[in-house]
Amino acid sequence: MSEKLQKVLARVGLGSRRYMEEVIAAGRVSVNGQVAQVGERIEPGDELRIDGRKVSFQIEDEIRRRVLIYYKPEGEICSRNDPEQRPTVFDHLPSIANDRWVMVGRLDINSTGLLLFTNDGELANRLMHPSNEIEREYAVRVMGEVTPQIRNNMLRGVVLDDGPAKFESFSEIGGDGINRWYQVVVKEGRNREVRRIFESQGLKVSRLLRTRYGTVILPRELRTGRWMELDKNDIDNLTKAVELKPRQGTGLYGMAKRRNERMQEKPMAARRGGFLRQQRRDNEAAPTSSTRGPRDDNFGNRERRENQNGTHFARRDNPNGNSFGRQERDEHAPRKPFGNKSFRKF
Repeated sequence: MSEKLQKVLARVGLGSRRYMEEVIAAGRVSVNGQVAQVGERIEPGDELRIDGRKVSFQIEDEIRRRVLIYYKPEGEICSRNDPEQRPTVFDHLPSIANDRWVMVGRLDINSTGLLLFTNDGELANRLMHPSNEIEREYAVRVMGEVTPQIRNNMLRGVVLDDGPAKFESFSEIGGDGINRWYQVVVKEGRNREVRRIFESQGLKVSRLLRTRYGTVILPRELRTGRWMELDKNDIDNLTKAVELKPRQGTGLYGMAKRRNERMQEKPMAARRGGFLRQQRRDNEAAPTSSTRGPRDDNFGNRERRENQNGTHFARRDNPNGNSFGRQERDEHAPRKPFGNKSFRKF
């Protein structure tokens, strides 16, 4: 039982397969004391070193296959790192020893719903590859009227910038006025595909929630921003759909199993993203020249004045007579203790 060297190094978390191939080609990797070659295979018991440091590894077939489901909130991005320091979907996942989580598919920052994570790179690749035609189901809120003609257009197929696209199924599930909810299914995971299909018909998607990926359905007991680990039967159904053989030891045991049982009986409170909501609040609270003067705000900020003794700050009083801001303190008065009066020192 063996496995390609660059695949093992990538799974351990040292970098992508392509980068690992460059590292191997540079002569930085050795197997059993010999400089390794790109494409070389490694077996259990071999001594693997990179830049002289020993690397612990397992052959993929010996690793317990794990799958997480995560309810992505609005405002999180599907990336490990973000230059803008926005929250990511990896921030709240559990740690995994000597391995890493691989994300299955993506959702844009404005979308919510089901995301899958696994430690099996082959399973992730097969679930995402268009040739396997894995269904993705969404609940979509649309602004505008979906006429029978528009519905037929989207089912037959529309032409997008990156080629034709269509819905495999389309049904109305409720809503009032101009905002109505629809359930749609696609078999590809192209960037913003669902939104772009509606936009091709002059319709705007105001909310998008993924409710199913392949055989996995978003559980009712799973709250926004929380994760849950799949047990053996669910994982086996998922791997069967992409023609992968099951692995020994797959499933939940001990504390992990009890945690899932507790979550089903008593779901954890939602942990909402809040990033986009906070941006909206900041934008709404931003001052404008037409509504606020240069020396006025809602909190009675202090204004700067010049007097004969130099520059100092003086508080302003609001129209109701209440003073806001820092009051002048008598320098000879005793200082009050810092902190909460109820604080107790242990």
